[in-house]
Amino acid sequence: MNRTLPFLLTFIVGFTIVIATFSPPLDRLAVDTAVFFSIIAVFAMILGGGNLVKINLVKITRRQRDWQFAIVTLVGFFFVLIIGLFKVGNPGGVTGQVDAPGTPFFDVYTYVFVPVGATMYSLLAFFIASASYRAFRAKNREATILLIAASIIMLGATPFGTMLTAWIPDSLDIFEVPNLHFFLMSSPNLAGQRAIMIGIALGVISYSLRVLLGVERSHIGKDGG
Repeated sequence: MNRTLPFLLTFIVGFTIVIATFSPPLDRLAVDTAVFFSIIAVFAMILGGGNLVKINLVKITRRQRDWQFAIVTLVGFFFVLIIGLFKVGNPGGVTGQVDAPGTPFFDVYTYVFVPVGATMYSLLAFFIASASYRAFRAKNREATILLIAASIIMLGATPFGTMLTAWIPDSLDIFEVPNLHFFLMSSPNLAGQRAIMIGIALGVISYSLRVLLGVERSHIGKDGG
């Protein structure tokens, strides 16, 4: 029973949403069913927060590597949770918007979370540069084509690329860097992106059918295999 019930619920709810999506008279049924997803998501967030606290408490009590950062994580987690949950300093009280300008929650998000997020993304530039250096080395024909295409795309996004080929006559303007940049982005790149998206869609459909039909059982835990 502990396996049959999850399979049955998954099958009924999954196919109900699929049928309702393609059947306008049942559109309201899909909307009502989606409400339960929001309810489940709330409990998932509670479980996620509890798991975060548990893992970091274990790290602190056992003095594992970098346990000091676990203290910072827990302090930040509970601080933001309290000021957001109880709307501390909110001019509208508990009935006001949690992200109202001037509130502690708004200030923490604006002046702490946003700069930290920007810093993390800026660090990705160095990893991308390192990965590009390894990938763009002209070791073979494919790598050479990738190197040339990437160079054109990068130059085409800068004023230097326009200046570099400004001497080309109008009759051969197709060979100017900005025009080559536009061609590569609008034709080969777009075709590749669409092929990837189609492949992802087919993979999602295949995996969804496996879950709905009970072939894939990982969603019910280790004992579902």
